[in-house]
Formats: sequence, structure tokens, C-alpha cells
Amino acid sequence: MIDLYYWPTPNGRKVSILLEEIGVPYKIIKIDISKKEQFGKDFTAIAPSNKIPAIVDHETNQHLFESSAIMFYLAKKYNRFLPKNHYWEIQEWLMFQTSQVGPLLGQAHQFLYYFPGKSVFAEEKYINYAKRIYETLERRLEKKDYLVHKYSIADIATWPWIARHERHKINIHDYQNVLRWYKKISKRPAVIKGYNPDGENEIIPLIKT
Repeated sequence: MIDLYYWPTPNGRKVSILLEEIGVPYKIIKIDISKKEQFGKDFTAIAPSNKIPAIVDHETNQHLFESSAIMFYLAKKYNRFLPKNHYWEIQEWLMFQTSQVGPLLGQAHQFLYYFPGKSVFAEEKYINYAKRIYETLERRLEKKDYLVHKYSIADIATWPWIARHERHKINIHDYQNVLRWYKKISKRPAVIKGYNPDGENEIIPLIKT
């Protein structure tokens, strides 16, 4: 059994979707970041950075924080979604998500969605960053169904961020390859279940064509 310390954010959903894809039993332990529960003593002992997600694998007594580290651990342990013949290419795109997609689109959420009007400079900056990320993905997916050959942890890590495209002030129809990829992944049963792993009723953003 794996305990998943979770809140319904893109990083939280990366891990819940992967757990659903693998089919391993897990228990959701909600950490309500709106109430600053991530700063509680018990959670800090597991995740020193005070950020979700984190896991405790009771089979191995392994504690892990940082979403991409968790995904890498699960993929290696269960030998899923990290094929050896594409190992380093998947690492490239997982690191792209970790270093650019997550941090930059996360800042876009702050300035474009939660606090619009606070800084014109910041809004312009993160709109441009968002466009660059979508352009990078659009080029990558031009002749590919997935980021690296087959569906992998790189796709699982990136998809929940693109699910929030409206918060990025991005018209996803301008990126037809990204749109195709996004819709394909949106239909996977494990993605649908992992998007709301604790019975939340948030609807996966589906784009009308």
C-alpha cells in the first residue's frame, strides 16, 4: 500500500494518474494547501519542502517528495512507462516538465488567473513563456502520438499542466498537435480516474471543436 499525500493540483494529479495507470493500491491523504496544512509537523517530516505530493511506500518503507522523483521511483519499481530503449529521451522530457512546464506555467497561473492586473510586466512575461512551452510541445508532437515514442511518464507529468490551458491564456486550437495529444490522453480510463482520485467532481477540461 502506498500513501499519497495529495491536493488536486497538476503536480498532485501527475502521481495519482500514474498510480492508476500502474494499478497499485494507494490511499489518498489530503493536504489542504488553502489551509496551509502542508506546513504541519507530520507532513514536514515526509516532505521537508512543504509541498505536495509526497508518498510513503509501506512495502519498502520509502518516503519520497518531489513529484518527478516519485514518478521515477514508481516507474522503476513497477517497470512501467519508462522503457529502457527510450530511457534518456524520457528523462529529457520529464526534466523539461520539471524545469519549465511546471514552474513557468505555475507562475502563469498566479499572474494570469489568480491575481490578474497586479503586474502588466509579469503577465506579459508569463504569457510569452507559456507560448514558448506550447510551441515546443507543438513541434515535438508534429509526427508523434506521444512525447517519446510510446505513452510514458513524460506524458503523464506534462498532461495535467496542459489541462489548465485556459489559465495560461492559451487558445489550444492554435496548437493542433498539442490538442490531439491532449484529447487522446484525456480519454484514458486511468487518467479520468486519477484526475479525481478522492471523488472530487472537477471535470477534465475538454475542448469543443
